[in-house]
Amino acid sequence: MSQGKDFNKFAIVIPAYNEELTISDVVKRALTQSDNVIVVDDGSSDNTIKEVATLPVTLIKHTENKGKAASLVDGFNAALELGVDNIITLDGDGQHAPEDIPLLLSKSVSFPGDIIIGARLADKSAIPAKRYYANKVANFWIAWAAGYPIHDSQSGFRLYPAKLFKDLKISTKHGFVFESEILIKAAQKNIFSHPVKIPAVYRDNARPSHFRGVADITLITLMVARSLLSRLMYPQGLYRSLINPVDVEKAKK
Repeated sequence: MSQGKDFNKFAIVIPAYNEELTISDVVKRALTQSDNVIVVDDGSSDNTIKEVATLPVTLIKHTENKGKAASLVDGFNAALELGVDNIITLDGDGQHAPEDIPLLLSKSVSFPGDIIIGARLADKSAIPAKRYYANKVANFWIAWAAGYPIHDSQSGFRLYPAKLFKDLKISTKHGFVFESEILIKAAQKNIFSHPVKIPAVYRDNARPSHFRGVADITLITLMVARSLLSRLMYPQGLYRSLINPVDVEKAKK
């Protein structure tokens, strides 16, 4: 029996774009956690597909690069077809350790039906400064729009309740904005996120991050601005996230 199956029925979704150096190792380690591993190759121009072709995974191939959002959506749909209760996402560049999946599953036992985020920002010294502060800016805006404090809103290592995606409508097609908007739309459904502290891992042999710092934070801010304007700037969200932060963990118990 794979590790973690005692917790719940779940699938692991791994979006991948030019990850030939790391994807095989990540997938093999993910397979020790679950038999339900879904890899979505987003039109890679390297040997990413070749590296996982012989592994016992569901492999979805994009003939062209569509972006992380499209990869996640296809992965979510494939996971839903398996009838799982939860979907775990992690990156293919080795930044997230599949061995930490039980930490997310364990947290979800206390908060069933909510999102669990593997949060890295407590490990400030291990994170590139520009990336750290860009994430902090994103956290501020997304927390305001969601109406509660959010830790590491840009982490792609997450546990989602499968039910969240059955009628979720996301307007953006851009990957990092997509993952941010999920948190906002989920909060509107009374589905909140809870952090689990994980190490910040930046491997020497990993390809450069697809996160574009200023450009992606600008897109995230514009998405949040549209959300806030549609709700008359949602002043109670600012109050609940910054001025008098709500403790969703206590509120949910």
